[in-house]
Amino acid sequence: MNKINQLFSSRGDQKLLSLYFCAGCPTLEGTADVILAMQRHGISMVEVGIPFSDPLADGPVIQSAGTVALRNGMTLRHLFSQLSAIKDQVQIPLVLMGYLNVVMHHGIERFCRDCVESGVSGMIIPDLPFRDYMEVVKPIADRYDLRVIMMITPETSEERIRLIDEHTEGFIYMVSSASITGAQKSFDDAKQAYFRKINAMALRNPRMIGFGISNKQTLTSAYHNAAGAIIGSKFVTLLNETRDPDEALRQLKQVLEED
Repeated sequence: MNKINQLFSSRGDQKLLSLYFCAGCPTLEGTADVILAMQRHGISMVEVGIPFSDPLADGPVIQSAGTVALRNGMTLRHLFSQLSAIKDQVQIPLVLMGYLNVVMHHGIERFCRDCVESGVSGMIIPDLPFRDYMEVVKPIADRYDLRVIMMITPETSEERIRLIDEHTEGFIYMVSSASITGAQKSFDDAKQAYFRKINAMALRNPRMIGFGISNKQTLTSAYHNAAGAIIGSKFVTLLNETRDPDEALRQLKQVLEED
């Protein structure tokens, strides 16, 4: 069974926590250390960012991380090599997050094959049109038993949400707001209404809420309204400040427990 499906089918009532970081930042060769540290600290799933020169959905923290990674020399080929080296040590699901241009340049078939060979269970491609997903990407990804995770936002129509729910597996990435990534102190009434609306749709797939989760209040809200939470910018900031994944994870845990 795909590790993403296995994670959600076996979680019971447990709320899941997924963390994002950008491969190659703060150091080129730190990818394995970050992933293995997350596994030791009980993180449920890891999103590994593929750096790109024009990341439209990303806020300043993750944009800066991508710039550093590219300057450090990170490439998709090097990332696959790093992941392959620790494949046998990693039990938690790995999801690659990157833009369509990078995937297309690598070749979709080759990208999927390299994902499987390096222990990756799924991918998030924020700028992948749904039609292209259905006609081009999904048939190849299905052949390799890979999950293509689609995003929804408060601006996504109910019709499109139903289509995504019907034609994807794994989980749905529920973006907390129709904006770029970045930490937020709380989720306002409009976001809470959005969460309630999606809950009422009784979707087939579990959801993970991401974008803006950085403290106990936003984490608790995400846990209340979905299967779990995804944290990116806050962890990337701590990782850049400490340059030590274990210390960054300790500090993140402390921040998420503070009232």
